[in-house]
Amino acid sequence: MSYDNRKFYIDGQWVDPVAPQAFEVINPATEEVAAVISMGGAADVERAVAAARRAFDSYSRTTPIERAALLGRVLEVFNRRHEAIAQAISTEMGAPITLARNSQAPCGPGTISGMIEVLRDFRFEESQGRTRLVQEPVGVCALITPWNWPINQIAAKVVPALAAGCTMVLKPSEFAPLSALLWAEVMHEAGVPAGVFNMIIGDGLNVGAPLAAHPEVDMVSFTGSTRAGSAVARSAADTVKRVHQELGGKSPNIVLEDADFERAVAKGMAHVMRNTGQSCNAPTRMLVPAARLAEAEAIAARVAAGAVVGDPRSERTTMGPVVSKVQFGRVRALIEAGIAEGAKLVAGGSDRPAGLDRGYFVQPTVFSNVNNQMRIAREEIFGPVLCILPYTTEEEAIRIANDTPYGLAGYVWSQDMAHAQRVGRRIRAGQISINGAAGDYKTPFGGFKMSGNGREFGEYGLRDFLEVKAVIGVDAA
Repeated sequence: MSYDNRKFYIDGQWVDPVAPQAFEVINPATEEVAAVISMGGAADVERAVAAARRAFDSYSRTTPIERAALLGRVLEVFNRRHEAIAQAISTEMGAPITLARNSQAPCGPGTISGMIEVLRDFRFEESQGRTRLVQEPVGVCALITPWNWPINQIAAKVVPALAAGCTMVLKPSEFAPLSALLWAEVMHEAGVPAGVFNMIIGDGLNVGAPLAAHPEVDMVSFTGSTRAGSAVARSAADTVKRVHQELGGKSPNIVLEDADFERAVAKGMAHVMRNTGQSCNAPTRMLVPAARLAEAEAIAARVAAGAVVGDPRSERTTMGPVVSKVQFGRVRALIEAGIAEGAKLVAGGSDRPAGLDRGYFVQPTVFSNVNNQMRIAREEIFGPVLCILPYTTEEEAIRIANDTPYGLAGYVWSQDMAHAQRVGRRIRAGQISINGAAGDYKTPFGGFKMSGNGREFGEYGLRDFLEVKAVIGVDAA
């Protein structure tokens, strides 16, 4: 039996869409209907934005202490609903239940806890001579989120908006709406004031574009493809609102000659397979010394062979399906393109994994001897596909790493930390990981170039939802 919820959350209530339009959410592991929701339209956008605008005057004047207390209540309710949210994520986008439970769902409480810590120390007002600098909420925010890390991206936008004193309209992906519906229930139960948080489900054309263009929306925060991000920015341009974008990536992973080679290659391949390659910061271009190319191929192929691809409900499964039929076709087509371009297929391929004749499952795939002009090296595949590129000098590796329109993340491996940091500083990307190190929920995340603008998480994520006002001619505090 599928889940059925065709309501939206507007002005503190669950309401029917103005013009209901049923939409079937497909479980990517079974290709069966997992839920029926309703898609929204411009009339729903009007209702939600009006509610957010009405609520802004009072909510924007709450104190940081009051907002931190509200986030604490959201955290408490979320923790009670953790398992239900993990199950929803696994069902809607195919994450293995262990990944959904241990990595995907925890992004909610992690982000909330990190922001509560930021609020304790953040100075919303400070003096500069006889000028008082005041950080004020930017206003009504449109938050547009993707399906690949659904709770992570909702939290990365909703939490700093709440912390800043903004009101908002969330448009989650129609392909992964179940966890978003649960998030809205959490917000309601936690006592978020009516109109502060609103949610409409719909597509980019009928909900995303009207939100971005709306004259009463002061900021758009969008996560998704670079193509869609450009469309959002164009929709927002006429009203000159702030646009924050976290977009695509084609992240380089430079394995230096002095690295722990086994660990670097194995961890890099495992990262690509995590979430079935559907992570914008996945290290999908692995650069290795040309003399050690065969060694890298063998390690990556062994890791790929060790993946357990199958039913996301099983705790043995390490890799689930890609999210949709469209994504399934795109990933397979790009694998075929890599073969046609002459890249060496080391593992995997475009056929379904053995024994899986239903569901959008893709084999973990490794290409070697890739050059940086091939489609598989230039385009974001968003599937479990690793490209290994050989280099002869460190300078060449850095040049190849930066030869991309993207700049979201970069990775460097070396047993000499100072060496790794020198190389990492030369990669044009918003976040660099040294030897597999991970940030926390206060580490800023965002990109250079066509990977977007602005930052999420921690103090920098909070600042993106604030405006600076200079009040001149006051006595220093």
